[in-house]
Amino acid sequence: MPQEPVGEPAEAPLRVAMVSMHTSPADRPGKGDAGGMNVLVLESALALAGRGNRVDIFTRSPGAAHAQSLAPGVTVYALETGGGIVRKHELPNLADAFGDQLQRAALAAEHPYDVLHAHYWLSGLAALPVSLALGVPIVQTFHTLGQEKNRRLGDGDRPEPERRILTERFLANEVDAIAAVSRAEIDMLCDDVGAAAERVWLVPPAVDTTVFQPGPVASRHEVRTRLGVRPEDGLVVCVGRVQPLKGQDLAVRMLQHLPGTVLVIAGDVTPGAERYLESLHDIAREIGVEGRVRHIGTLDRPALAQLFDAADVVVVPSRTESFGLVPLEAAASGTPVVAARVGGLVESVIDGETGVLIDGRDPMDWADAVSTILEDDDLQVEFGLAGRRAASRRDWQDVAHELEAVYRSTVRARQV
Repeated sequence: MPQEPVGEPAEAPLRVAMVSMHTSPADRPGKGDAGGMNVLVLESALALAGRGNRVDIFTRSPGAAHAQSLAPGVTVYALETGGGIVRKHELPNLADAFGDQLQRAALAAEHPYDVLHAHYWLSGLAALPVSLALGVPIVQTFHTLGQEKNRRLGDGDRPEPERRILTERFLANEVDAIAAVSRAEIDMLCDDVGAAAERVWLVPPAVDTTVFQPGPVASRHEVRTRLGVRPEDGLVVCVGRVQPLKGQDLAVRMLQHLPGTVLVIAGDVTPGAERYLESLHDIAREIGVEGRVRHIGTLDRPALAQLFDAADVVVVPSRTESFGLVPLEAAASGTPVVAARVGGLVESVIDGETGVLIDGRDPMDWADAVSTILEDDDLQVEFGLAGRRAASRRDWQDVAHELEAVYRSTVRARQV
């Protein structure tokens, strides 16, 4: 009798230590230093755990050390380092101390970790010595790159320090692998940072289409009414931490050319960018649109999904983005996007299909693109349906599957 085909032996679950030093994935995106990175860390950790792996996430606590279980197989450990609130630009000085705490926690763990995954350059700075000391491979995701940010600084924005630029170059050549979030980021890593192409993997984020999806018409009306948007008004939404890099000033200036349109800015001001928030109000008063601008602060995920669904257009005027989750979440909600043609936004917005990409920062160009969508109901529906289809092609389980491949490749390479 012929033998039955034998499948691949099941691989043992992985124990992953994710490091997110400067911000906890338990924090609400859009608040403080929390943003799309927090969403990516949390969702990928949950998806990895859903595939049977164990993920411990290490972050810095401004107070006493504590642990928080987020789901079966996912625990956040907040390590006491430095004490109190510390400005982000001062955190590099705490990297060694945080790394010492991380190493102690790893040694005290019930089972050794198979891989470290550092998110953002600060985490890599702290975790690389731990990787070397314990002989555990390390994967790096940068999320943003200092060199690219410095190329596209807004007025009054703080340049990234030389220490960050040099650290990112060092990490890119020392870590076992880099998980990049877009092809644009891969180009930056290889061309500008000096990363070896064979160690860079493409692992774009996904979106939860069960949370971000078109909702009932009644729900849309309720959200718009609560925001003071009249039935005849257009509703344009801009989501993200309020800081010069996100370019909300362009969204405000655009409004001057969009009569009968309300702009809602969702997200808290980034610590240190308080003057930028004040400048948005100054601009609105100067050009006579202050009555049509609403700053509503940060929202939880279900409320954000409702806002996307209620919007007629979502604008993303960022000066740079490695990927950009906001366009993907808007697309999943069936809402057209107008975004800057920069970085990974070129991949998260399909120009002419799910939205429009704009070259440059002329408010009139942005207003023209938004107006074209607002005035064409058929185009809104066409963009919305295409966006929903595009967002549905990939979920967080795909991300987890790809991350497993990255992790296992580094483990095998260390065993050779």
